[in-house]
Amino acid sequence: MSGILDLLNSDLGKTIISGVSGQTNQPQNKTQDVLTMALPVLMQAMKRNASTPQGAEGLLGALKGKHDGSILDNLGGLFSGGVDSNVLNDGEKILGHVLGNKQRNVQNALGAKAGMDAGSVAQILKVAAPILLGVLGKQSRQQNVSSPSGLEGLLGGLLKGNSPQQEQSFLESILDADGDGSVIDDVAGMVLGGNKKKGGLGGLLGGLFGSK
Repeated sequence: MSGILDLLNSDLGKTIISGVSGQTNQPQNKTQDVLTMALPVLMQAMKRNASTPQGAEGLLGALKGKHDGSILDNLGGLFSGGVDSNVLNDGEKILGHVLGNKQRNVQNALGAKAGMDAGSVAQILKVAAPILLGVLGKQSRQQNVSSPSGLEGLLGGLLKGNSPQQEQSFLESILDADGDGSVIDDVAGMVLGGNKKKGGLGGLLGGLFGSK
């Protein structure tokens, strides 16, 4: 299974980036930067939430119901004429549920890294969150995921690989931006780009996470 960032480099990913960019009136390259950083953070936060029985049950229910992947069947329709307010409201709820009291910190940190104001980052994440859950829903259907352990495997698979130390610390600081000490667990399983020699997305990530 390919990782979540391979998705952004695929045709589907390009459609998502272009659609989100058009919806939020942000340049495509900055939209891609934000999504490249944000999707692994959201996935890791979901993985953490799903580590409790209640959290896993809630996410499994969502992936079997509303977020079963059908949103991906007509992305052209989703983006043409502007994203439906129901989708945006849904995105807002997903972000609140997944990130909780860290949401503002995450948006501020992503904005600072991408050179964008936090309000614009919030708009991008609101559009992207239901699509991300749709991707998870589709994958869980293809793999017949029906248990918390299967869910953990699915999320872990999309976050596979080894991440250089500075990227781990970036993710930790983003999810612990208020310094309350509850640093994200399981960051060792996080990947942001894999093989950087290929340039492209890897090169972009190298630039994003290069010098501090």
